[in-house]
Amino acid sequence: MRGEQCQARPRGNPYLEIFRLPGALAFSAAGALARTPMAMFGLGTVLLISAITGRYGLAGTVAAAGSIGYAVCAPQAAKLADRFGQHRVLRPLALIFALCTIIFIGCAELRAPVWALVLSGVAAGASMPSLGSMVRARWSALLGDSPRLHTAFAFESVNDEMIFVVGPVIVTVLATEVYPAAGLALATVLCVTGTLLFAAQRRTEPRPLARRPGPAPSAVAETPPPLSAPVAAAPPPTAPPPTAPPLSAPVAATAPRAAPPAASPLAALVAWRRRFRVPAPGLVVLVPVYWCLGVTFASVDLSTIAFAQEHGHKPLAGFLLGCYALGSAVGGLLYGSRSWRTPVERRFLISLCCTAAGIATFWAQPGLLSLALVIFVSGLTISPTFIAGYSLVEGQAPVQRRTEGMAWLSSSISVGVATGSAIVGHIIDASGARWGYAFAAAGALAAVLTCLLGTRRLRPPRPADARA
Repeated sequence: MRGEQCQARPRGNPYLEIFRLPGALAFSAAGALARTPMAMFGLGTVLLISAITGRYGLAGTVAAAGSIGYAVCAPQAAKLADRFGQHRVLRPLALIFALCTIIFIGCAELRAPVWALVLSGVAAGASMPSLGSMVRARWSALLGDSPRLHTAFAFESVNDEMIFVVGPVIVTVLATEVYPAAGLALATVLCVTGTLLFAAQRRTEPRPLARRPGPAPSAVAETPPPLSAPVAAAPPPTAPPPTAPPLSAPVAATAPRAAPPAASPLAALVAWRRRFRVPAPGLVVLVPVYWCLGVTFASVDLSTIAFAQEHGHKPLAGFLLGCYALGSAVGGLLYGSRSWRTPVERRFLISLCCTAAGIATFWAQPGLLSLALVIFVSGLTISPTFIAGYSLVEGQAPVQRRTEGMAWLSSSISVGVATGSAIVGHIIDASGARWGYAFAAAGALAAVLTCLLGTRRLRPPRPADARA
């Protein structure tokens, strides 16, 4: 087993150790390339629509539409990937995403009505491949129960943050200095290329649920008795059938032969809950927490753009957001390079509180230089927060629903980004960037309070039940 191989070599650089696995570097690099739209698409949409219309409120609404489309469809795509295989889902999805993005850019350039922008934005967001959960599912399949799975998740979170370091800078420069739609176009090309390369890595792809070996549900009932069983164990062939009711018996005696009665409403409700239950119990808490974080980060993004514009240096907005992501990448590398004895749910809460405390200071910054320093320090705890969140889901969700469970986290953030973009754009138009930062601080506080109220659900199951 892969996990046992990693446990046998505990010494050395943990990051080099995980990439000794065959195919690990290839699918991780392709997945990082395919995830570039998550740092460029929403910001590129805001820059494109605001450049054409001059309205942050409308730009936030259109960006929110794309985030909602992604949030609704990403878990469904992940569920299909678990069932039929990642490559069967990603290849057509990448082509559909490219087509929908071209239509969206065309509507923006032609100054189409608001409804056309919103609908095309929803289509583009809904078709965007969700590679983050699929990459982590591959790591989970390769490493199993190895402690190096923590290191792999940390590396992928650092990958995410490095994307957020480079992505905002590139899309801001292209949209403000080259052409408003250039950032979105580049993000689409990178996403399609990376997705197709990732789908081609078949050797490391988790086995689809439909092809996993296992006994059929009726295998026990259909198994014949062994040949060496005593004859007395079977009923004699001439044994009389069970006593039948006389012909004169009342009609009620034949009731067992009638169709079974309909299930009670309570039984139907229990069956429905079993069929549609969440992949991991901790998602009941993590989904609203990640939604609040999505509201917070969307508010920080738009407020930073407006803050830089208010100070006469709008192109520096990408640099400021890059500092935020750089701090998160540094924190992720430090977090993933060591083993922790503190329970993962406690680590999640501590890092979340630190993140909220840092965001609460943004509104008071006097200029761009101080904001860059504070935003870097505040970013140090973002990646550890996400690493712990994914680890919680990985520890609670069954193997056949692990990709779906992780996709729920990405979708929750997307819904939060949609909500935050739609609200904070109007706040900035009415009151300025500082009030946008205040709204971001309120979202972070809501995330902390939600986590405090649901800490019990975040505790991982017992080791015997973790892989059930």
